[in-house]
Amino acid sequence: MIKRLFVASLFMLAAISVGAQTDTTRSRTLEEVSIQQRKAEGVSRMGGAQNGTEIGQDELFRAACCNLGESFVTNPSVDVNYNDAAVGARQIKLLGLSGQYVQMLLENQPVTLGAAMPYSLGYVPGAWMKSISVSKGASSVKNGPQSITGQINVEYLKPEDEPGLLLNLYIDSRLKVEGNAMGNIHLNHHLSTEVLAHYERDFMHMDENGDGWHDSPNLQQLHLQNRWKYQKGRYIMHAGMGYLQEEREGGQFLSFTANPYRVLLDAQRMDAYMKHAFLLNREHNTNLALLATGSLYNLDGTFGPKSYADRQQNLNAQLVLEHDFSDSHNLSTGLSFNADRMDETHSSFLIPHSSLEYTPGAYIQYTYKPSYKFTAMAGLRADHSTLYDRTYVTPRLHVKWVPTDWMTLRASTGKGYRTPHALAENHYLLTSGRQLVDSVTRQEEAWNSGLSLAFYIPAGDRTVTLNAEYYYTDFINQAVVDYDSDPTRIVIADLDGRSFSHTAQVDATYDITEDLNILAAFRYNYVRCTYDGQLLEKPLQSRYKGLVTLSWKPMLALWQIDLTLQLNGGGRIPAYLEADGTLVSGEEFPAYPQLNLQVTREFRHFSLYVGGENLTNYRQPNPVVNAANPWSATFDPTLVWGPVHGIMAYAGIRMNFWKM
Repeated sequence: MIKRLFVASLFMLAAISVGAQTDTTRSRTLEEVSIQQRKAEGVSRMGGAQNGTEIGQDELFRAACCNLGESFVTNPSVDVNYNDAAVGARQIKLLGLSGQYVQMLLENQPVTLGAAMPYSLGYVPGAWMKSISVSKGASSVKNGPQSITGQINVEYLKPEDEPGLLLNLYIDSRLKVEGNAMGNIHLNHHLSTEVLAHYERDFMHMDENGDGWHDSPNLQQLHLQNRWKYQKGRYIMHAGMGYLQEEREGGQFLSFTANPYRVLLDAQRMDAYMKHAFLLNREHNTNLALLATGSLYNLDGTFGPKSYADRQQNLNAQLVLEHDFSDSHNLSTGLSFNADRMDETHSSFLIPHSSLEYTPGAYIQYTYKPSYKFTAMAGLRADHSTLYDRTYVTPRLHVKWVPTDWMTLRASTGKGYRTPHALAENHYLLTSGRQLVDSVTRQEEAWNSGLSLAFYIPAGDRTVTLNAEYYYTDFINQAVVDYDSDPTRIVIADLDGRSFSHTAQVDATYDITEDLNILAAFRYNYVRCTYDGQLLEKPLQSRYKGLVTLSWKPMLALWQIDLTLQLNGGGRIPAYLEADGTLVSGEEFPAYPQLNLQVTREFRHFSLYVGGENLTNYRQPNPVVNAANPWSATFDPTLVWGPVHGIMAYAGIRMNFWKM
């Protein structure tokens, strides 16, 4: 009944949009100008030596984009998947590897995740984002050694943007309700401030396959940010603070059994940041910047009979100096310091586990650009970890060459390091009936090399943009999540053997008409890792991905229709035990399609959008293994490889009130 009422509301919204077509030509022109002022471009290539893309608000608005995890629906390079059917853990995958190898940045400042990693994509509201930058491979050394497969940098709306108020309201057929408010004020010519507010809540308990389990946990989140900017003369200051509280409730339904298996999570995060920049010499763009960010993160979790708690404190500071010797020579150098403390409590621990790591570092990066046809960027940094009592060096090199106007070549190579917090980053695995074993003792270390070619091919009076790329990641050491060695345990251990990833991708974009754009892409992943002495395909990883997107903007872009079709290739399911104890190995999951559609109608001060996700209604048949016996050793909700939800419809409104 609720779904029928919701579908009816979609038709009502469409009727409102149709009725509004009586706008005059003059008012349509005003709407178009307003849109151009508030939105960034859609997708553009990065201009420097690094291979990557800039995703603007136009692209983000092509889908519901409730948070960062839903921002890559139309992106051919980045995948976002559920890791777990009980806690709703989601993770980015880039270059065929898990999200911990992608360095997350918030306005070019590193974000330390730890136990927040499985949920961090939901901690960045989509309505707050101004743009996302995705760079592939070993990225710049400026932000630390952690980037192995790439960097994702999120830019929020700015205090210095045009004064006004933005509101965003969203509801879907599962009765998930979301509200966002973003407002800023210019207090004087030098000082401006901004308040960002986000609230979401799930009001419906979903069990589409009737196994007695929540398909995903019911979630309630409150997120607030206050941000400031001060600029006078040659001095610029940015500062802000934020607070987040989230509750997740999942597991078996209370009405399903007398002794339900419950999954309960309660998280709080407080953070603050500051940036001070001094322009020392305008002629040579010489500037000195001091950046610092600090955070406190608390997580309390119950996973059936198990409990887990984490208290993480982090401080990161950077001192950066940049100088242009000439138009062709740029030098960036800096110092960094990272302090990270983690206190973990687990129901199986006799005493809490604590770790404290101080990491001082320094870097130098030189960019040579004799002309627009050639750019070379070489970086080197050194860091010392007190936790491992070792100093490690991170070299990286990026080259861009434009031999002709219709072709651009980029190449990169470099090393990356990261400190794994195996239990914290994978605590969602505690939902499994298997015993979770953490025996990681070493830092993760890997080389990444890549080559990309961009072609601009005339086709009539328009241009086809064709990109082809290949990346190879080779691990020297890795924290390996091993399902295969023992079907009664999940072991997270240091790599003993080889682990590598080959990724090849081809994508093309073309404006069929002024109103109609198409993107087509295909990516192939060849990912292998050693498990118990055997070099096997990485489990729960799609071997390939096909993507086609269509965007149509008729009638002076007052309407926009976006269609996205994905084909996710099959892959390997790791060994597991059935309810009767029978070992199942060698299974594979099939390729599956997903279709999304959204229709948007723009008005002068607001826009309406309605859409549907997973319109093919494909769902993983049994995301929870042995769902009827969650207290047994054969219970496992972590073997998720496909969608856990069927068709979902949604509607929303974006309102903007400028120059208040």
